[in-house]
Amino acid sequence: MGGTASEILVRAERAAAAAQAFQAAAKAAADRHVGRDGRVDAAAADRHQRVLHGFAWIATTVEAIAATAAWAAGLAREGRLGPAETAVLAIGLGEYLHQLLGGIPMSQNEMIRPIEMGLSGEAAALAADASVAWFLEHGNTADRRAALVERLADGGFVDERLGDETLDMIREQFRRFADERVLPEAHAWHLADRLIPDEIVGEMAELGVFGICIAPEFGGLGLGKLAMCVVSEELSRAWIAAGSLGTRSEIAGELISESGTPEQKAHWLPRIASGEVLPTAVFTEPDTGSDLGRLRTRARPAEDGGWRVDGNKTWITHAARSDLMTLLARTEPDTDGYEGLSMLLAPKPRGSDGDPFPAPGMKGGEIAVLGYRGMKEYEISFEGFAVPAGSLLGAAPGRGFKQLMRTFEGARIQTAARALGVARRAFELGLRYALDRRQFGKPIVGFPRVSDKIALMAVEFVLARELTYAAARRKDSGKRCDIEAGMAKLLAARVAWSNADTALQIHGGNGYALEYEISRVLCDARILNIFEGAAEIQAQVIGRGLLSQRN
Repeated sequence: MGGTASEILVRAERAAAAAQAFQAAAKAAADRHVGRDGRVDAAAADRHQRVLHGFAWIATTVEAIAATAAWAAGLAREGRLGPAETAVLAIGLGEYLHQLLGGIPMSQNEMIRPIEMGLSGEAAALAADASVAWFLEHGNTADRRAALVERLADGGFVDERLGDETLDMIREQFRRFADERVLPEAHAWHLADRLIPDEIVGEMAELGVFGICIAPEFGGLGLGKLAMCVVSEELSRAWIAAGSLGTRSEIAGELISESGTPEQKAHWLPRIASGEVLPTAVFTEPDTGSDLGRLRTRARPAEDGGWRVDGNKTWITHAARSDLMTLLARTEPDTDGYEGLSMLLAPKPRGSDGDPFPAPGMKGGEIAVLGYRGMKEYEISFEGFAVPAGSLLGAAPGRGFKQLMRTFEGARIQTAARALGVARRAFELGLRYALDRRQFGKPIVGFPRVSDKIALMAVEFVLARELTYAAARRKDSGKRCDIEAGMAKLLAARVAWSNADTALQIHGGNGYALEYEISRVLCDARILNIFEGAAEIQAQVIGRGLLSQRN
């Protein structure tokens, strides 16, 4: 297969630099299509959406290559770049460099190719780079894939240590909890369409799940987004609902920490961190989707100093069992678009299956869904629903959208981490089935078309993982990372779906049976490309954001 680990690492760093030069050419090409007078022209961006989104996918692919090369370099410095990690590096870069040149799958039936971007010459130059050419020929090879799967089949995996004793201990603790308390029952809960049991929620609270990023002065752990990634990944590996339960606390905690008044912080943050209060995010409305500027729900001042809310919301996760709604509504009359939207901290009583919303002025019902069942989805209507005085976030009317935007980075990084957990579980199920299932006198893992699938599942998981961790580290450093968070979510969601679909294919007909866990993992994986900003929205945000960064 050629090349020592150190030689492959040197080539990887050079290939990553060549790929970044190709990304710069793609940026110039996209700018020619949609840029005008140093800005992104909205009409041109709509007209040339494939070019704009294609550029976003090129940039995401290049950043995944760079993040994985940096991961391998870090391992090498610590003497931990072993055969499995070297194989992942070679296969991953070989595959993603081929995609840059031959076509990146933006979805199952949409490929973006260099010729469509006007980058044929630049693609030829990329392919001619000596290090890139080595990976194209020697990276993602049959022999290398087979050798990697042989190591994985013997019970090993790719190095996942983070170089931080606390973070590694957190992973160990939550993997043990997930394996012992969630994973054994998750499929039964899914089939019964049950909420995560209160007992499990209580145990998660004791472990600090709901206060990971809340400051210690308010009862949280103050550990940052990388720690949040590790926890979300491990819980989601057992069941995406468990990994997602903390998302609402993450959003509410960040909203209040960043924008709340001192009184709001003192009142709500300790209760959220302890798990006493379970929040839910109430943003989306029928017919608006990601277009939050069209929100119609109104909040009008009441005589008691509070608010009265009227309107309809939909796709509200974990709404019935929650105690607090972060509710986005229009408080300023005669406004449209994002102006005039305010965030309310609206308390509500917990409901039950029989009476999900036992509050005057509030009613709703469950939305039946394919997967992601452990918290349930609801539609809600408000008619004169009372919100008490002091509930306007930050006491700042008309600032709701801007306040919400500040949470998108963390929420999308957390969603990428959830996708990693789903992708990892799909890989585990696919590998285990391939080792146990025998056809034509041998385990099916011995067939190259099965073995190849398993190898790429493991490799793409690592590529998405390193891109996600890089975004989390950037967030923890205090730097803006909306683009990096979007990239992490974009790639990790695609990998989760690809791994789940591939693992089901390995199961054959059994994978289509509800009794097999992979059927749940497939249904759970599908939502990741939709919520917290659909893949198309992510590509739009990434493309426009990068083009706005002028050199």
